[in-house]
Amino acid sequence: MASVNRRNFLTGAAAGFATIGSTRLQGESKKAGANERVRVGVVGAGGRALSLNRSFAENAFAEIVTIADLDPRRLPRAVEDVYRLQGSKPKTTNDFRHLIDDPSLDAIVVGTPDHWHAIPSIMACLAGKDVYVEKPDSHNIVEGMRMVAAMRKHKRIIQMGSQHRSTKRLQSALEYIKTGALGRCLVAKAWESSRQGSIGHPKDSRVPAGINYDMWCGAAPKKPFNVNRFHGRWRWFFDYGTGDLGNDGVHRLDMAVAAFQAACEAQGESPLGLPSAISASGGKWYFDDAQEFPDTLQVTYQYAGQSPRILTYEMRVWCPYQYLGESEGSAVFGDKGYIVLGNRRWRAFDRSGQVAAGEGDSHERPHVQNFIECIKSRKKPYCDLETVGHPASVLCHSGNISARLGRQLHLDTKTEMFKDDKQANALRGRPEWRKPWVLPVV
Repeated sequence: MASVNRRNFLTGAAAGFATIGSTRLQGESKKAGANERVRVGVVGAGGRALSLNRSFAENAFAEIVTIADLDPRRLPRAVEDVYRLQGSKPKTTNDFRHLIDDPSLDAIVVGTPDHWHAIPSIMACLAGKDVYVEKPDSHNIVEGMRMVAAMRKHKRIIQMGSQHRSTKRLQSALEYIKTGALGRCLVAKAWESSRQGSIGHPKDSRVPAGINYDMWCGAAPKKPFNVNRFHGRWRWFFDYGTGDLGNDGVHRLDMAVAAFQAACEAQGESPLGLPSAISASGGKWYFDDAQEFPDTLQVTYQYAGQSPRILTYEMRVWCPYQYLGESEGSAVFGDKGYIVLGNRRWRAFDRSGQVAAGEGDSHERPHVQNFIECIKSRKKPYCDLETVGHPASVLCHSGNISARLGRQLHLDTKTEMFKDDKQANALRGRPEWRKPWVLPVV
């Protein structure tokens, strides 16, 4: 891409990446030369975006130039953290389009609510910038497909923020599975059983001062302001979020798919692809609050092909205890053994008991490092949108659609349309994208 070439990345610069992921800068400048840094604009200053600001700022081969956020109250802390970690102060704006229009930026980081993932990502691709976008890739299947189309056409690198993919923990688990130690694997499982709380039923109220609420609503219908439909809690509402299936479930499902895929590879079997049938059941059975998504859910994904397989997902966000030793995790079961993957460890078992293990945290620093490396090399990142991130997101979206309709869905894995099901296909996107925030044409 033009801006990276202009900065003349040094061929040997990548050698320094290996240690950056675990190096935390404390105000002291440890940055590479200006011509070796990726110039970054970050959309978002709070929540996950605050952590991403820190991780990019502390990376020696990145420089955050500008941070955009609609809430001016969130900007000072993000600016302070970035200044402390990278030694230079980023500019700020309340409109992400200033980042898209800045020709000096190489990459855009999208750390927004789900309903604001697609449009900035697509616009960044059209402007010739690479993208790091939080998970899931989008608010719905149609948006995710448009993001993939923009990435393909404009030859962009897009890393989805399922950071487990880049961890030594998961990589070591996949290496173990590829030895064939689990044997033939036909069943995998993912789950969330860590307890969450009620969000109550607060009344609508005034928009906080200084916030462009109309823009915050974006493509979603504009409703009266409510604290439950704003910072943090937006994810529990159909218009903006994807529920806990898209919040934490996307991590567990993606980990399960990665392990399942490694098991297929070990047996010389065909890749998983997308499931052909999705069946979900559950509902709001525990919390008496304003959440629209289920708090209790079971989803079954059936994979067709020469060797059919089943992946299940369980959500019990009212549980104060663990399952298979993990409050949230994934497992793959074979005819020789099975493996359990958690957020900080993995353990493998055969009929005699535990036979192997590994550990490591889930921080996104290695994921950021991998993204920066791939901006230079133009190789696919660990959570490449087209081959990893979007398929994982489709699992979440299709599970939510099946739960809303209360029936099994049959997916055309090539078109990502549901077969003979107008109601399900209507939920693949929005009835309309509220103007002016329509999906950009690729």
